[in-house]
Amino acid sequence: MTMRLTSALAGTLLLAGLGLSAPASAGSDGAVSSIPVDGATQLEMHLNADCVAAEGKCFFNTRANLLTPNGPVALPGDTWARQTITLRSMDRNVWQEAEYSAPAGTPRTTKGANHDNVLSKMYRSLNNVEISITYFGGGSLERFSVDGHSVPTDWNTGRPATGADFIACSTIHVVYGGVNLTSPNACAHTGF
Repeated sequence: MTMRLTSALAGTLLLAGLGLSAPASAGSDGAVSSIPVDGATQLEMHLNADCVAAEGKCFFNTRANLLTPNGPVALPGDTWARQTITLRSMDRNVWQEAEYSAPAGTPRTTKGANHDNVLSKMYRSLNNVEISITYFGGGSLERFSVDGHSVPTDWNTGRPATGADFIACSTIHVVYGGVNLTSPNACAHTGF
């Protein structure tokens, strides 16, 4: 027992000495994907997911932006873009009961909406949800942000499946002023 405890403590101290941290606990994850627009600018897709066992819900948020040498900026005024967010679990017996706001902060919906030329629609299947958002025009960084939550639900019991994992992925296709790009998927994989 003492030998195992000493080994565990030595491993933790070795990680600390190397400047490495132990793996993050389950519950939250984030990802950023990017693709070059030109030599100085990147199209970025940010995604974060966080599962809260006490609520039986997994929360997600996304943001698309251009990354310039001076930092992140919103997409330009002549933008047309389509973002896709997919929510699912590796457990095929789990379905997603989701709500979202597009842009973030607008009233939550389960079907679709139009908020200031940000059109959205949610599509459900047996075990995943796909949210499609179409943007007409530019605006602030907040305009290209989406947030929401999902209750991973067990088909057999109808209760929150807090033993299942949660996967959220997002990509965006952006067209403006001679640019026509699709970002790689940004995916977060977490659980309760």
